[in-house]
Amino acid sequence: MTGTAPRPRLSTPLRVTTAVAAVVPLCTAGWFGWRALDHSHPAGAAVAVSAPAAAQAAAPADTADPTATPVAPPTAPPVAPPPTADDPTGTAAPAAGANGLAGRTVLLDPGHNPGNSAHTAEINRKVDIGNARKECDTTGTETDAGYTEAEYTLDVSRRARAILAARGATVVLVQDGDRPWGPCIDERAKAGADAHADVAVSVHGDGGPAGGSGFHVIMPARVVAGKADNSAIVEPSHRLGLLLRDRFRTATGEPYADYVASQGLDTRSDLGGLNLSTVPKVFIECGNMRNPTDAKRMTDPQWRQQAAQGIADALTAFLTTR
Repeated sequence: MTGTAPRPRLSTPLRVTTAVAAVVPLCTAGWFGWRALDHSHPAGAAVAVSAPAAAQAAAPADTADPTATPVAPPTAPPVAPPPTADDPTGTAAPAAGANGLAGRTVLLDPGHNPGNSAHTAEINRKVDIGNARKECDTTGTETDAGYTEAEYTLDVSRRARAILAARGATVVLVQDGDRPWGPCIDERAKAGADAHADVAVSVHGDGGPAGGSGFHVIMPARVVAGKADNSAIVEPSHRLGLLLRDRFRTATGEPYADYVASQGLDTRSDLGGLNLSTVPKVFIECGNMRNPTDAKRMTDPQWRQQAAQGIADALTAFLTTR
């Protein structure tokens, strides 16, 4: 859940092995979750994982809301993405070789923090976002069963990190569950420049009306006010937004939000993480956690792996195409 704006947000393989004398079906099912990677860094520091480290990383636990009913991925085939300037047919797969992203740095910003609720004084203080002052951070939203947005965003970000690192990228997380709260939205925006990142994505879950469902991507409007000047990133961020919308929908089958944005895209000028960023950046609201159908998906580790795949594929496409 991003910010505190009053409007709702733009929040395997059945291998059949034929033996010589008999057919023995061997079923291998399951999805593999990824464990969190590095926890040895100092608290408060952004966490970078490079390609060599990925080979040693353990997979993140498939933690989920224990009261939620696991669900299978959507049964309808994913809708092919519409054509874009980068992919006229809408079918191109992003480069995903072992070293396809060597030398590139990606910043992933897991929205909110599981500890924010215990640090209300700290997160409620106002910070300058250029054209306004807003709360440092918020607690985010949660499902009716209590699975929090902060838990969701951290898990998906860790899964995306593993995919991107396996492709050769250096991946930096703004926070990796290593901070008691925050960081503030202005620090999150600055983290891209601090990491010398080529691109950044902020991962969220929305807290919209219970009757609304679907995902959307938020792109930056041009803001030149106070200490904010994001003019240079508006166009590349728009390209990133289109790629993220298309790749996420293909990977997850999640429909575009039907309660906010238009065709899965929104442009906003009230988010400090976009106003103050100096590297191309967008937010993704992966679904509406207040909607029962979306909540079932988002609490399922298998679906979260699909979500991470869509995010990683979009970032790969952005960094390997023009």
